[in-house]
Amino acid sequence: MTLSHIDPVALSIGNLQLRWYGLMYLAGFGLGWVLGRWRASRPGSGWTAPDVDDLLTCVMIGIILGGRLGYVLFYDLPVYIRDPMEILRIWNGGMSFHGGLLGVLGAFWYFARTRGRTFLEVSDFIAPLVPQGLFFGRMGNFINGELWGKVSDVPWAMVFPDGGPSPRHPSQLYEGLLEGLLLFIILWVFSSKPRKSGAVSGLFALGYGVFRFGVEFVRVPDVQLGYLAFGWLTMGQLLCVPLILAGLWLLCRKAPMNLADALEFSRPAKKTHGGKSPKSRKK
Repeated sequence: MTLSHIDPVALSIGNLQLRWYGLMYLAGFGLGWVLGRWRASRPGSGWTAPDVDDLLTCVMIGIILGGRLGYVLFYDLPVYIRDPMEILRIWNGGMSFHGGLLGVLGAFWYFARTRGRTFLEVSDFIAPLVPQGLFFGRMGNFINGELWGKVSDVPWAMVFPDGGPSPRHPSQLYEGLLEGLLLFIILWVFSSKPRKSGAVSGLFALGYGVFRFGVEFVRVPDVQLGYLAFGWLTMGQLLCVPLILAGLWLLCRKAPMNLADALEFSRPAKKTHGGKSPKSRKK
């Protein structure tokens, strides 16, 4: 299959240009906002619609600032030293998930500190809303014809406009399906029941880390970095290792239940006519 060149500009109105890459981010934020409000409306959630609005505003700022600065620092620092204004040209691409994650964690810390919540309470609520944003982001990479994979002869390999004449793994689609769609389903089902504090966040970190680490084997590393070690280790894989370890720790550690379970177990037991709870009666 051959991917035809797609104009990165979706719509032009005078000097105003709407680019596909930016529209994908808007779609991810919009869907996250809708799903977040739905989660907040569930009985016993402990969240309100204004909470979701304020939190997602903080998250948007964290993603944009962290994602851009993360790419600058982790992947292509010399280019931005030569031309600092390129940092502001986010429409040219260049957003790092790991940098965006650091920005989001900063947003979580700020929101938790100003609203009297715990950090993990905030991250557990927002974690199931992140994968669909990753999905749209990878679709933006696919439309831009960037971040393609290695040369391959699999039936679904594609020839990309800037990737030479050889067919390649469409690694953007792999990541969109794994880190986006599949991880969203896993987290949405997992978080539908009360879990211990940090468990949902841990599953997100573990799932993303494992999926991204695996896809990196068929994705072409950034040309300015290449492989860091062993002839296969990429920067993306290296940055996934702390995520995987943090996810395992959050899933395996002993921790109190989340708010919904805490409320359930804190309710007094129902009394019988004899003044004793059902569990206290002798059989």
